[in-house]
Amino acid sequence: MPTRKRRSTLEAGPRSRDEALLAATEVTHRAKVLAEAHEFELAAAWGEAHPGDDAPALADHPLFEANVLFGDRPLEVAGYGAPTVSEFAITEFAVAVGTTSTGGRKLIGSAIETKHRLPRLWDRVMAGEVQVWKARRVAEHTIALPPQAAAQVDTILAPIAHTCSFAEIERVANAAAKEADADNEEDERASTGPFLRVGLDDAKHNHGYVPIEGLLDLDDALALEAAIKAKAHALLDEHPTLDLDARRAMALGLFADGSGERELVIYTHHDTRAPHGIVGVEGASSTGSTITVEQLAEWCQKGNTRVSIRPVLDLAVELTADSYAPTARMREQVILTCPTCVFPGCGKSARTCDLDHIQPWPLGPTTSSNLAPLCRLHHRLKTHGYWTYTRPTLTTFVWTSPMGRTYTNDLTHKRRRTH
Repeated sequence: MPTRKRRSTLEAGPRSRDEALLAATEVTHRAKVLAEAHEFELAAAWGEAHPGDDAPALADHPLFEANVLFGDRPLEVAGYGAPTVSEFAITEFAVAVGTTSTGGRKLIGSAIETKHRLPRLWDRVMAGEVQVWKARRVAEHTIALPPQAAAQVDTILAPIAHTCSFAEIERVANAAAKEADADNEEDERASTGPFLRVGLDDAKHNHGYVPIEGLLDLDDALALEAAIKAKAHALLDEHPTLDLDARRAMALGLFADGSGERELVIYTHHDTRAPHGIVGVEGASSTGSTITVEQLAEWCQKGNTRVSIRPVLDLAVELTADSYAPTARMREQVILTCPTCVFPGCGKSARTCDLDHIQPWPLGPTTSSNLAPLCRLHHRLKTHGYWTYTRPTLTTFVWTSPMGRTYTNDLTHKRRRTH
């Protein structure tokens, strides 16, 4: 009997500890769910507090036309019947919560969609009975639906949203869409029309290879097939060890340039201290990609390929120009210094961005230190949305919002290596 009593005492300790841990976990999880619901509620409130302006004020202002074309504008972030939201206000919210402008738009849009068009689901989210991510998934499927179809989805899914699967959400949303004749006809036209997708973002998952898919008109497809077949056959003498599929893929690549000759401009980045032969390739996708040194050599040695080598730029040298437009060499230097848009959270490639004069020209000179890449949205935001920024260091930018809030964006880790 004493032995049994001693064992009971020993077992009581771990059991009590485990119960305390589980209880604390439940409390913490509940708090997290409610906190996310509150942020969702604040996102909707922010959107409602900043409706889009259909008619900008100060119509007699000399810059009125420019403000209409490039300034703030109302965005339909949710489905029909929900309020529009100021585009510039979305970015202010996005930076505050640490996401991109696109991420902020999606968050506010799903919150507005849920609150205004899925009220039953909204009530359950606010009560902590359905997690925000599940509500956002439902909202993604209902934004394109007319009001009555969205209401039908809300009626069916709201009671079971806490347990339903993604497949169930999609099934209910598709069923509601089919009952809306106009939307159904539009979906059918979109799904049967010609299209072409080149999956550049998948290059990093396929060792530098890119998937392509599409639908072509029959006559176009027959012409393309004949051209690929002929080029693949012509490549047989030069590449006798390659199978037909590989030669067809190579033929399509050559067919991209009618002359059969291409200029390959590639920036590769390699840490010489690393023992492996892996190099980074700029521009292969939105986030870049990696290939082997051998694969890079193969690209450059392909038939009908002309390779030119450009000199390495010194990123620390201050280049100047007497005009508003920077020189090609200066533009390249700015892009290599800051490979993405310098607005907080934005990852758009600098090669698709405008080069902005941080201090407006002609007060600010056209020099390396006074130029920074901004995507079109954030360039508009700086020019017409009362955002300002400074550049304390070569790769550090301090932004000030219209509300006076400051955000520091450090791009040091993105700066390209140039050796």
